[in-house]
Amino acid sequence: MPALSLVALVTLVSTVFSKQLDAHPPQQQHRHWAQICSGNPTNRIRGCDRYGCGQFGADRHGGKEKHAGVDVICADGATVYAPFSGQLSGPIRFFHNGNAIDDGVQIRGSGKCGGFFLTSLPLPSLPGYCVKLVCIHPIRYHGQIRRGQQLGRMLPMQKVFPGITSHIHVENCDHSDPTHLLTPDVPPLPQQGSGWATLCSGNPTNEIRGCDNYGCGYYGAPRRNGKGRHTGVDVICADGATVYAPFSGQLSGPIKFFHNGNAIDDGVQISGSGFCVKLLCIHPIRYNGRISKGQVLGRMLPMQRVFPGITSHIHVENCDHSDPTSNLERGKGR
Repeated sequence: MPALSLVALVTLVSTVFSKQLDAHPPQQQHRHWAQICSGNPTNRIRGCDRYGCGQFGADRHGGKEKHAGVDVICADGATVYAPFSGQLSGPIRFFHNGNAIDDGVQIRGSGKCGGFFLTSLPLPSLPGYCVKLVCIHPIRYHGQIRRGQQLGRMLPMQKVFPGITSHIHVENCDHSDPTHLLTPDVPPLPQQGSGWATLCSGNPTNEIRGCDNYGCGYYGAPRRNGKGRHTGVDVICADGATVYAPFSGQLSGPIKFFHNGNAIDDGVQISGSGFCVKLLCIHPIRYNGRISKGQVLGRMLPMQRVFPGITSHIHVENCDHSDPTSNLERGKGR
């Protein structure tokens, strides 16, 4: 190829990339990782249960060590996805004892911009990533994988740690904190439209509790060994989290569910905007008066004290015992 033609081609490629980077600066392209586990669109991190806490730097081994990763909530058997594009390597053994969850894989990102490759032409690179995903079984341990592509499945953590909040251990290869990469840009309080607003801080999509040692959170789930049915749904909410009004209306209460004065036997009813709902296992700021959609309603009570290891949640029950799921799922997966 003549020298002038080669120079022209290089100039053209450089111009294209300059325009691409102007439109999508490196720090703006996939600033956050993709969803890692089906059922957890916001990569919500495990709170605290009787086995410990899931945030980066949490105490381990009686305070002698610190958590070198974060625990992303994931139900046993759920589908696991690649958080970014890169090269797989493994297996990764965390426990080194061959238990039911001693498996995992590493992904190292290439960092190349835009997936546009021309032989012999150096391309600008974006910051690469390297992460270990543990307690999952990947579909393969080697080869390339793309962001959002199926990576494998969650292993049966309940077999090893009964009652724990099942999760994927996510650890950066350099042991830095991955939390900021895991949290997508999700509006904290959806306010518009006919759907209900966010109920609990930290759960912007009103994700419903899955199944744990105490049962399942969906509407109609078995209760009392199959003799009864769940007449509400359980919206995941960490102990102590802020609770918001799902719609505007009139408060009334208190609502007692257990009738035994335990640490979570409190709640309130909201009627208005065409709805009537009871929110249980929370302590409202008041039991009477008007409240607006999205306004602070109260706080989540310490469910772990009563049911150690359960997925802490708000029990949400329509006054007519109909299924509230469709109102709660507004924005799910976004």
